[in-house]
Amino acid sequence: MKVIVIDHFGGPEALVFKDLPEPEPKAGHAIVQAKALGLNHAESHMRKGEWPEYMPVTGLECVGSVTACPGGEFAAIMGGLGQLIPGTYAEYTSVPRLMPAWSTVFGILELKRGQILLIRGATSALRQAACHLAVHTGAIVTATSRWRERFPQMQAMGVHAAKLEGPDSVPEIAASDLRFDVVLNLVGNSVLIESMAIVRRGVPLCQGGWLGGLGPTVGFNAMTQMATGIHFSLFHSKDLGTSDFPLSDVPLQEIVRRVEEGDWSTKPSHIYDFAHIHEAHRMFDSGQANGKLVLRM
Repeated sequence: MKVIVIDHFGGPEALVFKDLPEPEPKAGHAIVQAKALGLNHAESHMRKGEWPEYMPVTGLECVGSVTACPGGEFAAIMGGLGQLIPGTYAEYTSVPRLMPAWSTVFGILELKRGQILLIRGATSALRQAACHLAVHTGAIVTATSRWRERFPQMQAMGVHAAKLEGPDSVPEIAASDLRFDVVLNLVGNSVLIESMAIVRRGVPLCQGGWLGGLGPTVGFNAMTQMATGIHFSLFHSKDLGTSDFPLSDVPLQEIVRRVEEGDWSTKPSHIYDFAHIHEAHRMFDSGQANGKLVLRM
């Protein structure tokens, strides 16, 4: 079968096509023939050698047909793909029988109707899902983006206010009339200290993305840079499906129903053929993706 491997750390050219044997069926796993792959920013970081866990055949998402399942029943969502076991950059993949926006917005932040939510970094596929979930719940959402031309797209999803993400974000956000009850940071470490300056006592702040890169927060001093009484937490998608974040907590059928009825848009921003993986990763690196990138087999 054709696979894409991380041959070395670097730019898109580090992804190389190879031929490998198809995975063998075994108990507790299923063989999936991939029809399309959903790309993630984590895979770009893995390609560059910036992610702590990766496999040469990376890839966190796919949709396809189950061709073998020795155990009978099957359902899979992530579960270490491309990080702890070979991933989905392949024609076939073996996945363990095991949704990040829901777990972040409700599992950690416990968002409720009427609360005022700030989403920083609202230009990713995750922010689209988070916006839909929050607006549907009845929350009042303010979202930021580096691109002013994307404000209409966010407002069409029901966002109350769109703000420009950049060096002057915090003064602009802090000067607004809204006092946020909940903050979701999808930009990452590069704006973590700034985000802490926005929140007040009792306000939960969750970091659930790294759109701004994986560089550490250098010189962080909680005593001088973190307000007293704020609640800071992290969500990592690899924990989805574990005992702490069971898949049964996520109302998957409700999500499917709302997508089918057109309440929530899940259309990818760009679709590429499998052979054009380098073009897709160049789009990642440009910061212009504005949503989910999909590879079609």
